[in-house]
Amino acid sequence: MGVLDALLKALLPMTRVIDTVNTWLGKRLAWLILAAVVVSAVNASIRKVFDTSSNSWLELQWVLFSIVFLLCSPWTLLANEHIRIDIVNNLLPKRLRDTIDVVGHAFFLLPLAFIMIITGIPFFLRSYEINEQSGNAGGLPQWPSKALVMIAFTLLLLQGLSELIKRIAVMRNLIPDPHATQVHALEAEVEHLVEAIKKH
Repeated sequence: MGVLDALLKALLPMTRVIDTVNTWLGKRLAWLILAAVVVSAVNASIRKVFDTSSNSWLELQWVLFSIVFLLCSPWTLLANEHIRIDIVNNLLPKRLRDTIDVVGHAFFLLPLAFIMIITGIPFFLRSYEINEQSGNAGGLPQWPSKALVMIAFTLLLLQGLSELIKRIAVMRNLIPDPHATQVHALEAEVEHLVEAIKKH
């Protein structure tokens, strides 16, 4: 066994911890979409019925959506549901797809996440130090939502590292490909529509 293989095997337990944490967070935080819908519906109803509204409720919708969008992105990456051109990607040989994933994670995702963390920390700290508030009357404090940037990209950096380690391990036949039998949501929907058309 080579040094690289030994290193990968030593790091694989860490990837399982990262995957577990981001899956746990993602599954729970995704429910905030429902909370955002409820807040939006209640706010709209109150505005129509009582002709009154609150900027804090409107901004709460944005914050809830931001939490889901940012903090669920590592879970999306783990589930291999991030945006890419699947039609073209699926036409490529598996080895080339794996290589594209490794290069993409190592040279694009991880550096971007690192830059966002090191710029997001002072971005949050400045806001926290001055207790930054919304520019809208009755709005929410701004610093809690600005903390989301550094938190989300820290989780994304960790998940990116996990995916990079696992992809290299797959390429070296140390572990089975976790996405080999995965059916993407779009593919499943297309198959469902085709079956429905055949029945009619």
